Amino acid sequence: MRIAVCDDCMEDALLLKKYLAGHEVSVYSDAESLLSDVEVQNKQFDLYLLDIFMEESMNGIELAERLQRGEEEALLCFVSTSDDFYREAYDLYAIQYLIKPVREESIKKLLKKVQANLERRSDNKEKALVYLWWGKSGVIPYGKIRYIGIRGHTLVICCTDGRIQESTGKLNDLEQQICGDTFLRCHQSFIVNIYHVEDMNGYDLMVAGEWIPVSRRYYAVVRKRYQQILFEGVDS
Repeated sequence: MRIAVCDDCMEDALLLKKYLAGHEVSVYSDAESLLSDVEVQNKQFDLYLLDIFMEESMNGIELAERLQRGEEEALLCFVSTSDDFYREAYDLYAIQYLIKPVREESIKKLLKKVQANLERRSDNKEKALVYLWWGKSGVIPYGKIRYIGIRGHTLVICCTDGRIQESTGKLNDLEQQICGDTFLRCHQSFIVNIYHVEDMNGYDLMVAGEWIPVSRRYYAVVRKRYQQILFEGVDS
């Protein structure tokens, strides 16, 4: 696993590196040097461990926002001396939030969660939805699909790159084909990729800045699955 640790306290950074033994770890003392490697040198990481409070550098929240501009599904873990930025971490869909001093057991739990996430992504990359439109067919990897809606007798597939692909078919048939842990039927007119849901507010899901309705029929299942994949609170 390739991991970037960004912390201006070298003692804390080296402790994290020690706990991450057996993985490819790159340590950065400021946000700018990490961004240079990612944006200029095109280095890629499976996980970013970011200190929130960094002197003479942008803070971890700002750094995470910058990283996500180039890599929408960047796996983020924040490290801090307090939980003051818990809400911001939640909004950025962080996989975990650790309180200093970080315990080795917390890192082990984090790595298990990250590994499961990476395996799921790999599985979804191999799976793809076949669409048919005006006599032409194509495929879209599951991981690239945010949600699927129905408009009249046409399926509307919303993708992570902003593409909207239309397809023939019925949502009920598609539900039988793809729904499970990743895709959930949430409404008579919608199937969502739960991993692209940014927020759930009552009977609505936020996906890519849009509110997708959840009907009472599907609410309990959707709510339970959404809560399962939320990052599991502050780990001290």
